[in-house]
Amino acid sequence: MRIELKDIHKHYGPVKANDGISFTVAPGRIHGILGENGAGKSTLMKVLVGFSQKTSGLILLDGKPVDYKNPARAAELGIGMLYQDPLDFPLLTVIENFMLGQTGGFSWPQKVFHKQFAGLARAFNFSLDPDTSLKILTIGERQQLELLRLLALGIEVLILDEPTTGISSLQKATLFAALKKLASEGKSVILVSHKLEDVQVLCDKVTVLRQGKVTGEMTPPFQADGLLEMMFGTPPAQPDRQHLTPGADVLVMTDVSGSGGRTGLKDCDVVIRQGEIVALAGLEGSGQGVFLRIAGGLKLATSGCIRLQGCDMTHRDHHMFQRQGVTFLPADRLEEGLIPGLSITEHFALLADRKGPVVKWHQARQAAAEHIKAFRVKGRPDSEVQDLSGGNQQRLLLSFLPSAPVLLLLENPTRGLDVDSINWVWQHLQAYCHRHTGIVFSSSELDEILMVADRVLVFFNGRIIMDVEASRTDVQELGRAIAGNVAVGAA
Repeated sequence: MRIELKDIHKHYGPVKANDGISFTVAPGRIHGILGENGAGKSTLMKVLVGFSQKTSGLILLDGKPVDYKNPARAAELGIGMLYQDPLDFPLLTVIENFMLGQTGGFSWPQKVFHKQFAGLARAFNFSLDPDTSLKILTIGERQQLELLRLLALGIEVLILDEPTTGISSLQKATLFAALKKLASEGKSVILVSHKLEDVQVLCDKVTVLRQGKVTGEMTPPFQADGLLEMMFGTPPAQPDRQHLTPGADVLVMTDVSGSGGRTGLKDCDVVIRQGEIVALAGLEGSGQGVFLRIAGGLKLATSGCIRLQGCDMTHRDHHMFQRQGVTFLPADRLEEGLIPGLSITEHFALLADRKGPVVKWHQARQAAAEHIKAFRVKGRPDSEVQDLSGGNQQRLLLSFLPSAPVLLLLENPTRGLDVDSINWVWQHLQAYCHRHTGIVFSSSELDEILMVADRVLVFFNGRIIMDVEASRTDVQELGRAIAGNVAVGAA
């Protein structure tokens, strides 16, 4: 299916999220949409999939103008989107999620859907158990399920929003093979991304957006410098990392175990010190998430001892950890970090240290405006948080961090951010180290880990199997350790 966008505008009051965008996506091709956070990529895709209504402009499918008001109608026309956070139901099984939205729904025998699911999964080499509860799947597996569900609906145009964020290298390779297969079958694939390496490997053509406008297009062979110039105007600078001498122990875990995720956490011994940045690497669900939540008091350890600045915190709750200076920043922005339906001002009203029931709205609006400016959030004090782009939601979450925490626990803090935003985030976070804050963060991006971390803890099957200085390792060694291939005693 051939898609043409002609002079698409999408305005939110005085803000022009999309400002006259035009390009064409040919059938049987993988078309990349590149741009920094807030460039208008996600807004444009929401317009294309019917989630939002354009202010003006034309959408043509195979040369015919179309106008639709919702994703259901877009799906009937053959357009579907795999969102950065998959739209699924964790309490249902894989096959029950697969059945949603299909003709016949739950009235047809489940064996019909089992057969259809098995055929599609086999065609794309996806290893998904249809009777498994969705809540134990990784992000990558949930993406695979959503892709199969969209194909079962007859989708001819597949839009993917930052699909490689937070998934393993193996899942990424499997996804890329599936997308190439779809393109070979004549389907149109639109890849929304900020990762140049993904575009260079996968795409047949790239359109670059900046500040709501098209700044250029490129076909292979792709020139990274040219793409960066289209995205940012000038190539972004790398953060200036000043490695500090670690101070006193902040967090000490001794033989700590806990449940959760796919593997839990097993017999963890680790020390985090003042002023150091410690990265957590590993396949998703290998224990990093459980570690961060136990370290922040969000989960209780089933055994072992936890000490924070010498104080025993083993069975204390999250509020006690907060009072002792521990701050946790989750990866799932709209489920754990922000409250959909509330404005930025209302979030700052909730954060305010107040006594009694009276809300000082003037102060909350002033705080919202100041933090929007300081953290370069593209939004207004009255903007609802779900209307912000993923990158701007992340900037907003970072603006909530206290000024002098003892320990920062960050779950994929640059998830879904472009290169310039990643550098800006780390410049901001590194300033905490000079205030003697210890920082622990998880990431699936090994290049990022080696760029900013002092130490790397590699998790495999719930255990730390490597504890190494970042300057003494490389991507290849970390990759082998993540796969479980590490010399005995490396940790």
